Amino acid sequence: MRGKDTAFNTKKSLNLFGNLIDLSSPCIMAILNLTPDSFFSNSRTESIEKAVIKTDIFLSEGAKIIDLGAYSSRPGAVDITEEEELKRLLPVLKTLVKEFPNALFSVDTFRAEVAQQAVNCGAHIINDISAGSLDKSMFQTIAQLQVPYIMMHIKGSPQNMQQNTTYENVVTDVLNYFDEKINQLNKLGIKDLIIDPGFGFAKTTEQNYTLLNHLESFKSLEKPILVGISRKSMIYKTLETDAENALNGTSILNTIALQKGANILRVHDVKEAIECVKLMNKLKGG
Repeated sequence: MRGKDTAFNTKKSLNLFGNLIDLSSPCIMAILNLTPDSFFSNSRTESIEKAVIKTDIFLSEGAKIIDLGAYSSRPGAVDITEEEELKRLLPVLKTLVKEFPNALFSVDTFRAEVAQQAVNCGAHIINDISAGSLDKSMFQTIAQLQVPYIMMHIKGSPQNMQQNTTYENVVTDVLNYFDEKINQLNKLGIKDLIIDPGFGFAKTTEQNYTLLNHLESFKSLEKPILVGISRKSMIYKTLETDAENALNGTSILNTIALQKGANILRVHDVKEAIECVKLMNKLKGG
């Protein structure tokens, strides 16, 4: 792991087929769930028509990236087949790429074949909850595709991850995990990497808050940091409510994440996240 006293130079742009995404100001990634069982019921998108409407709203509110997910990764989610994931994903992705030719699309998958087909259909970024651990072909596939790669920390799979929450030190262990992954990916010639500490994945509520409290430590990796805490149980369990009533708590923790160095916020509620970014930018410039 890199020493914490290093002068860090976090990468401020991503290369998407020759087009650069500027991350000098934090950007918003909107969640578009194509699953029937996502933990936040209002995020479920049952049809192509609804996906088009939602995407139009997300983009008009200021989202820079639309993240499509066809495999629910909530704790204990049903493990669907690759064929089912592709059946849910590809028709929607193809339509959105046609309807919104200037938009940027990310696909949330841990399967290399899904990643390959998604990029073939117009996806720009692959968002892998397992950082290659659930499909050993993923790293090589990303190297061939040469697209930006979001790698998240997890232990185990969505089906058993909440039984894998033992760490010597959660911050140090997650940092070391990413350091090893970055070295592997760099050897394959993959440079456009984003790290996601994996809030809610193989972590207790207390561990989630420890990670958020030490988020600035991840700047040592010199990669853009994605934070995905939108409406998660670390918020609603602490507030003794539910996901439907966790928007205010989400905005508060998103603001803290921005203060601590988050470059991308992955959210269900774009307008409110954009407001967090605008107010934080104003504060920094004041």
